[in-house]
This record gives sequence, C-alpha cells and structure tokens, in this order.
Amino acid sequence: MNLPFSKTTLSNGLDVIVHEDHHAPIAAVSLWYHVGSKNERVGQTGLAHLFEHLMFEGSEHASTGYFEPLQQAGGSVNGSTNADRTNYYEVVPKGALERALWMEADRMGWLLPALTDARFRVQRDVVLNERRQNYENRPYGLAHFVTSRALYPATHPYAWPTIGDPADLLAATVGDARAFFTTFYHPGNASLAIAGDVSADDVCALVERLFGAIPRGPVMPAVMVPPMATRPRRVVLEDRVELPRLYLTWPTPGLFADGDAALDLAADHLANGKTARLYRRLVYDARIATDLSAAQGSRELCGMFQLVATAAPGHTLAELQAGILEAIDRFAATGPTAGELARSLVQAETSFVARLETLGGFGGRSDQLNAYNVFRGTPAYFDEDLARYQSLTIDDLREAARMWLRPDTMVALSVVPRGRIDLALADSDNVTSTHTPR
Repeated sequence: MNLPFSKTTLSNGLDVIVHEDHHAPIAAVSLWYHVGSKNERVGQTGLAHLFEHLMFEGSEHASTGYFEPLQQAGGSVNGSTNADRTNYYEVVPKGALERALWMEADRMGWLLPALTDARFRVQRDVVLNERRQNYENRPYGLAHFVTSRALYPATHPYAWPTIGDPADLLAATVGDARAFFTTFYHPGNASLAIAGDVSADDVCALVERLFGAIPRGPVMPAVMVPPMATRPRRVVLEDRVELPRLYLTWPTPGLFADGDAALDLAADHLANGKTARLYRRLVYDARIATDLSAAQGSRELCGMFQLVATAAPGHTLAELQAGILEAIDRFAATGPTAGELARSLVQAETSFVARLETLGGFGGRSDQLNAYNVFRGTPAYFDEDLARYQSLTIDDLREAARMWLRPDTMVALSVVPRGRIDLALADSDNVTSTHTPR
C-alpha cells in the first residue's frame, strides 16, 4: 500500500514530499499547517478557521486573491480547518505548478502586508454568517457544540467549535490575527506535498527557490490539556425541530491510539448501514427511530464516539436510550460474529484504497501523505494504518466497547422542540446558551 515518494526538509523546517505519477499531465499541491482550533484559547476562539478565509483573500504579491489566478489556469482550489490542522490544496495542469507553489509561498511568507483591517472585518463577517447558516439556523445544528461543552472541561482544546464563538470573533482585532499568524503559519509548522506528473528533483529545486528564504518561525507553544471529568451527564437543548433526537457521546482514544480502529469498526457494526445491529432493531424492526448513525471521531489529542438517533413519532428518547445501551452491552459481551467482522474488514480496506484513487483534493494521495507526515512523523504509514484494521479480532472489538462505551462516562444530549422539555431524558440540565463559556 505504500506510495513511492521522496521527502526532504528545508533548512527553515519545511517538510517537502514528492510523489511521482506520470499517468496524466496534472499536479496536486497539498499544504498542511499543524494548527487548528485546539491551538486557540478560551476567549480567543475561531482564529484558525478565520485564517482559512483570510489566506484566500490575497498576499503582498498576489493581492487580488487566490481563486481566480489558479482557476484561470484550469485548476481547482480549496482549503479546510478542523481542530488539529489547516490544509490548502490546488490541482492544476502541470504547467501551472510553479504558479500554484509561488502563490502558496507568497501567502506563507508575505501575507501580513496584505492583511488590512478592512479585509479582516469582511472575512470575520463572512465567518459569522457561515456560523448562522450552517449551525445556528440549521435544525440540530448546535448539537455538536453543546455535546463538546458537556464532554470536555471548559479549558480543554476541544471544548469550543472550530468556527469559534461569536463574542470572541467580534472582540478579535487585526492585531490578534497577526500574532496568531506569526505563531503558527510558517515553514517550521508546515508540510508540503506535491503529487503528479512531476520530477522530484525539479520540484525540490523549485520549492527551495520559492520557500527557502521564508524564516522558520517560533517554537510551537505547547497545547495544555486538562484532565477529563469521568462522570455521566445529561443535558437538553431546545431547538426549532419537529422530532426529538438523542446524542450519546463517550470520550475515547485519540487518532492512531490503541482502541481507535476497533471503535471505528464497532460504530459500523452497531449503527451504520441497514444490516447494522441497532439499525435493524430500532429502525427496521421496532420502528422507534427514524434514523441512526454512529462514528468514532478520531482526533489528535483524544477521540469522541457518538451515536445519534431520532425518535419516531409516538416514541420517546428514553426508549431509544434503553435500546441502544442494551445493544452496546450485548456487543461488549459477545462482539461481532466472524462473518460480520470479515465483512467490515473488507469494507475498511475498500474505503482505504478508494481514498488513494485521486492525486489531490481532500483525501487524495497528496493529502494523505501530508496527514501521515504531520500526525505520525513520516509519510510512509499506509501499511501500518491499514494493518490497524486488518489485525483486529472479535475480542478486540468486544473489549473496546466494554472499556470505552460505559454508562459512567457517557454524555446524553436530548434535542427537543422548543417548549417541549418534557420530551427530554429525565434529570437533564437545560442548556440556555450556545456560546463557549468564558
């Protein structure tokens, strides 16, 4: 499964990974900065996601923005931010590779001269509107925010949403943004992967010429992680929804840690797909739920296993919780059958290979090389990653469920129609604010 690649590190700390694939005359650029919302602090959230926007607006020598020049060359461009990293990509005809790399270098080394107060305010308003559209005005849209606040201590790096708290964004200044950029967006905190119809020697020479003069940047400040509270909790959120929905969430191991892969497969066995145990029982047979899903949210510092179910008309969240916990107890006692495990391992391998079908974009080969390099310290982690799943046994899945999906660490969120607190699980704390506590 390992892709052929070369890796070098410039004197300023920038990791450069090149994967040659000469099947088509295109090149994919992926640039990762090891910064996300976990690198923020209480009272100053949302800056990492805000920079995802600001870095498309232009830099000192590319003042008109980043979309049009690359799209004119026939390329596709995008970026994203999560709790652990920020990434940007360009997929271009190979003749436009130098343009794509030049523009990435310009915003890494020369963004601040173009970061005006006016640009800052415009993009801050864009982010606030994005939060309203995607979360505040969307049914069940605030559930993840409430769950994170209930699961983590207030100062935990995962307690606030990546998009930030509105009060923090409104209080932020362009000076705050400049300081955040100087701390995190530099070669010493970045990984650059180029894949496609390229020569590794030529690419490395080009990257040295364009990026080599950019200063390394400061040493990364440590991320402080307070201890997790190991206690169950029930909360309720009133929302503009028709049907009550239940979110059951547990703290779990982080990305690549022991138990992470086993819980990933356990989620599929329990809830994902029409043959999953809980789906068959609650949605198809008993018909007490209209939908059901589960996922092991793997993140750098720690994970979060979440199971979500919407109550069918005439049924209660208490019924859903009882059915879910009973199924988890049974799974922890017996694990999957041999046939179920074999099917899930085939699905895991198929999904793994499918991610490598494209050169670039989100989840393509250049993106995956960067992910392993940033989180594991080497791009050559394909075989080890797949082996995490291929080596799993029935007992591994059973033990992961027994160890991590326990009632004494579970957060239960009831999302109910406004004015219908009576539909929530009993003894739930009412959530009156959707903002991050200070």
